[in-house]
Amino acid sequence: MATITTTAAVAHQAHTGWELTQLQLDDPKEHEVRIKFAASGLCHSDDHITRGDAKVRMPVVGGHEGAGIVESVGENVTRVKPGDRVVCSYIPACGACRPCSLGHQNMCVKGLNAGTGMFLDGTFRFHKDGEDYGGFCSLGTFSEYAVVSEWAVVPLDDDIPFEIACLVGCGVPTGWGSAVYAAGVKPGDTVVVFGAGGVGSNAVQGARYAGAKNVVVVDPVQFKRDSALGLGATETFATAEEAHEYVNAVTWGQLADHCILTPDAVTEEIVTAAVLMTGKGGKTTITAVGHAEEKAVTLPGGFLISYQRQIRGALFGDCNPLYDIPKLLGLYRSGDIKIKELITNRYSLDEVNRAYDDLHAGKNIRSVILHDA
Repeated sequence: MATITTTAAVAHQAHTGWELTQLQLDDPKEHEVRIKFAASGLCHSDDHITRGDAKVRMPVVGGHEGAGIVESVGENVTRVKPGDRVVCSYIPACGACRPCSLGHQNMCVKGLNAGTGMFLDGTFRFHKDGEDYGGFCSLGTFSEYAVVSEWAVVPLDDDIPFEIACLVGCGVPTGWGSAVYAAGVKPGDTVVVFGAGGVGSNAVQGARYAGAKNVVVVDPVQFKRDSALGLGATETFATAEEAHEYVNAVTWGQLADHCILTPDAVTEEIVTAAVLMTGKGGKTTITAVGHAEEKAVTLPGGFLISYQRQIRGALFGDCNPLYDIPKLLGLYRSGDIKIKELITNRYSLDEVNRAYDDLHAGKNIRSVILHDA
């Protein structure tokens, strides 16, 4: 093995977009693997970096949805070997720490440094001219190659295309699990999903799969509303006011059992509208992040107490990567969930800024970078 050069899309500071940069990439150390990426998902969370909404250490290599082939491994790696096809999980899962042992792999202690992009030993693997570059979520899938923790890779069967697999590293389980696990949708429930992008579309699929009677989508973009209807939504609206009126009517005044928040950015207005749209014992599940300097959950306690409403956050949709990534790919195989249909556009690495411009223009549900394109 030897240190190699890789081309990566890097954010050097907020509001300047992504810049293709030649970086030096270290050899993998103990319990680390070096991956040659084939595909990377373009998640809104990476966009929050360049827009200044996510406080991460810079410079940082973007990307936290990726799939590819293991190029080399460090010492004592047992989960995979060179040549294996893998999908990365942006939440590593060691399987042995306290959260993992309690069934909460989405809170594995191996992910403590995700915001800095450094490894648990306090070092980095990307470098240029003596400066350390982090990888977002300790991955950095907007790079041809990256060194990642052994605990952040999940073996991938040969029949799953890389562009499908990369989306199951974040967007699919985060949305699907937000409905099925975090919200706990049950048959016959009424569910409202705010935001029908790459995560919200999968919350729609999760709610449908869990047996919800009404799956209502709120999104200002007509294209996303139309797409949601093909993924299991029963009604869609451009505004929360329209949705509230419909939910009140269709439930005979009982209101929604669940509101799941997956917009581009969670705001106080959205949270308040969602809480007021839930009925007695209803739950609002917050999955999307908000603007770093703004408070999103500020409302009178009586709104919660009088109807015994709940508000909770969801990380990775409460999914366990080692269990749920293979399970979701199995549901894709059987046709129970749609993933290929989520891919609106495909881009090469040098088109990453155009890809996010298209996202802001409402043209993408989920798009992917194909590294060999």
